[in-house]
This record gives sequence, structure tokens and C-alpha cells, in this order.
Amino acid sequence: MKSDTLIEFDHVTFGYDASRTILNDVSAAFARGKVTAILGGSGCGKTTLLRLIAGVHPATSGRVVFDGETVDAADRAQLYRLRRRLGMLFQFGALFTDLSVFENVAFPLREQTELAETMIRDIVLMKLNAVGLRGAAQLRISEVSGGMARRIALARAIALDPEVIMYDEPFAGLDPISMGVAANLIRKLNDATGATSLVVSHDVQECFAIADYAYLLSSGGKVVAHGAPAELRDSDDAEVRQFIRGEPDGPVRFHYPARALAEDLGMAA
Repeated sequence: MKSDTLIEFDHVTFGYDASRTILNDVSAAFARGKVTAILGGSGCGKTTLLRLIAGVHPATSGRVVFDGETVDAADRAQLYRLRRRLGMLFQFGALFTDLSVFENVAFPLREQTELAETMIRDIVLMKLNAVGLRGAAQLRISEVSGGMARRIALARAIALDPEVIMYDEPFAGLDPISMGVAANLIRKLNDATGATSLVVSHDVQECFAIADYAYLLSSGGKVVAHGAPAELRDSDDAEVRQFIRGEPDGPVRFHYPARALAEDLGMAA
């Protein structure tokens, strides 16, 4: 019998170099078939979590476990097999600017399958229709807005009907209507396909509207809270309350750690 947990972080610590730790002893479990939000301010390690799942980087310590297998960033055969089960909406879209909208969405189908062109055409048009852009299929990427580009990237991410869909800031750059549509689409896709969805974002309200569970990371790369959205809303923890409510004053500081301004300006006594 399969475990209810599809992806697990077991006391994971990671830094891009020895001078700065990005994730600090993170333990988390992402439930199979659920939408999980990963929240936190800029630079807290949200996107890094997704990179570790995909094996882009090895954990400095601890384990990342995907469906019972420890992810090994040095095992190319394993990574190729696991990544076929992943769909990724990149933070800045990562669209191919020399290809049309249609060709961008068709790209993973041509790379990963041997489907006939007629089948690829139908799938691409259905995915574009799902994000409201079937009419833009023949446009160049230079001809679409930033919000449209994000929706095209979403259509590409779901082209192969992946088992796990990782969304890196899916609401950035979208107008309020498109944001609501994108949020509803994430929820509907998850429910219709049984996929496991991980949504990295700092848009609290949109995430809470669609997520089954949420993790909140601190600026030090630690998990400071996790639970159902209602539990986080009702939390008495000062850091959780500040982030959820968007309060300017609290334990989370606006300024990156630095010496006193007077010292940098040569004004110290």
C-alpha cells in the first residue's frame, strides 16, 4: 500500500556555499494528491525546496525522499526517471522566446513522448484552452504580456499531466482576475487528475483559498509553522501572525543584517 506522503524532507540543511545556510534543518511531508502551499518572504528558501526535490542540488545534510526513494543529485538515471513525473512552472516562465506559444507548450510533448503530431496538436490546444489562451496559439512570445506568458508557462507545465506539479510563484505578474483563474485552475487540475501540487508563493490569501495544507518558512530557512490554512490564520505565534496579516512591525525585519549605517558612512564616534 502506498504511503499518504509522496515527498518528504528529513532534517534537510542546505547552503549554496559554506558562508550562508539557506535551509536549516527542514522537515516537511507533502501529502499525495493534495495542494500544499509553501509560504515565506523573499530569500527564505522556498524555491530552493523545489530545486532539491528535482535533484538540481544535493542536500548538505538530511534526506529528500520522493515516493520512497532518496533523491540522489549525482544519479542521472534516477533523476531522469523521477523528473518525468514532475511538472514545473518556473518563477519567471522560462519560455523559449524564439518559439511560438503553441511550440512552447508542444516542446515537452515532443521531447518526452512519441505521440503523433495530430495528438500533440489536440493536447496543446486543450492545455491552452484551460488557461484561456487557445486564441493566442500562433503568437510569438514577444507579442504576449507578462501575465499571458505566465499562463503559457502553466499550460506547458501541465502538458504531460505530471504526477507532481511544482508552482514557483504562479501568481506573480497576474492581474486580479487572472490570479483568481490561475488559483482555481491549480485546484481543479489537482482534483481532476489526482496530482500532488506544491505552490511556492507569498500570496497568502490566494494560497489559503486553494491549499489543503501550508508550511511557513522563516528568513533563516526554518519551518516556523505548518498546518491547515485555518490553523495558521488562528495562530498566536508573532512571526506567523505578522506574515499572514502583512503587518509591518514584528519579529520579521525589513532590513537585511548589516553594520550600523553610521559605521558604513564613516560617522562612527
